[in-house]
Amino acid sequence: MRGRPTLWTPGTDHAGIATQLQVEKLLVTEGTSREEVGRDEFLRRTWEYKEEQGGHITRQLRSLGASADWSRERFTMDPDMSTGAIEAFVRLEEKGLIYRGEYMVNWAPGLKTAVSDLEVEYTEDVGNLYYFKYMVEGGGPDDYLPVATTRPETIWGDTAVCVNPSDPRFSSYVGKRVLVPTMGRSIPVISDDYVDVEFGTGALKITPGHDVNDYAIGKRHGLEVINVMNKDATMNKQCGSRYEGLDRFEAREKVWEDMTGMGLTIKKEEHKQRVPRSQRGGEVIEPMVSSQWFVRTEGIGKKAFDAVKNKDITIIPSRFEKVWYNWLEDIHDWCISRQLWWGHRIPVYYIDEDENNYVVARNMEEARELADKKGHQGAELRQDEDVLDTWFNEMGSVAYYPKITVSKR
Repeated sequence: MRGRPTLWTPGTDHAGIATQLQVEKLLVTEGTSREEVGRDEFLRRTWEYKEEQGGHITRQLRSLGASADWSRERFTMDPDMSTGAIEAFVRLEEKGLIYRGEYMVNWAPGLKTAVSDLEVEYTEDVGNLYYFKYMVEGGGPDDYLPVATTRPETIWGDTAVCVNPSDPRFSSYVGKRVLVPTMGRSIPVISDDYVDVEFGTGALKITPGHDVNDYAIGKRHGLEVINVMNKDATMNKQCGSRYEGLDRFEAREKVWEDMTGMGLTIKKEEHKQRVPRSQRGGEVIEPMVSSQWFVRTEGIGKKAFDAVKNKDITIIPSRFEKVWYNWLEDIHDWCISRQLWWGHRIPVYYIDEDENNYVVARNMEEARELADKKGHQGAELRQDEDVLDTWFNEMGSVAYYPKITVSKR
């Protein structure tokens, strides 16, 4: 429109979570599941589904008169796109920008995978705020800290009770120990400026394994991280045999009932709260510490921040610069692993089933060579079961990374 030659490269991504969810629903109607059919058959069925459904988007674009170069149409699971995703992972890992570690993620229990912050939506729901007693260790029947929470089902993961250091009501408790209800485990009372003296009772139960803010407090104070849930959001053995296997919401009501019987409850009142839900189906997200693959974002985030600040990149309309800055100022390392089968499988190969001993390679042949160089000739190699976040692949999809030819420029 302005007389300049441009290239609009059309394409679609493989929509890892959404597509897998649809295929799993189809399998359910057939009385089976992806676990029963196995990975190879599931992927065959997913490609079949893609061929049947994938043309709808591009047909709609064509009907709108989109002036794209359809001879260059791309799909993120095309061979060269897959090569680009694997190459990007290998090179970033070589530069120390990719690592595997324990971190707080958004866990979708139904999908049994981590999802990104951008795949989480919040609803305003009316729930309950539960007030109960944390009895002081060695104290009398009236010696307790009153605590309020919206999630009593996580008490088995509590590793401290925290108060604000400027709150005179609880200053005498700091340094003492209290007992986790129903199990009697002793945990410390600590102080931290994060605690809002106006919320609830002003005393906060700290559950580093199931709350992002508690996780940060736990890091500052060296607290233990205890995960009390299985991947399907049922309670695990940390909760004891009475609660193990219960759905998290069943456990919420059960533990409240039991604490009431023990004389540990104070009151329950309605409370409006923001509830995190999966964009792909609406299930309630469970914050959970999990072993995942991450991209370090601090350095590249600063470069992106400075690029707009220094006017190397212009955002139009300019009012959206504030959104850009706010997002990058609060950026966390990017969780790029997904516990799915549909997608680009992570190019990490574990040696003899040791998840702390691995090589990063473009294919099995290269992995074998690297393992041999590490002194593991003849060792069994197993590729990581997880796949990459769909958006990881899209970083280089338009540029045809890593093979950029003159014509493609």
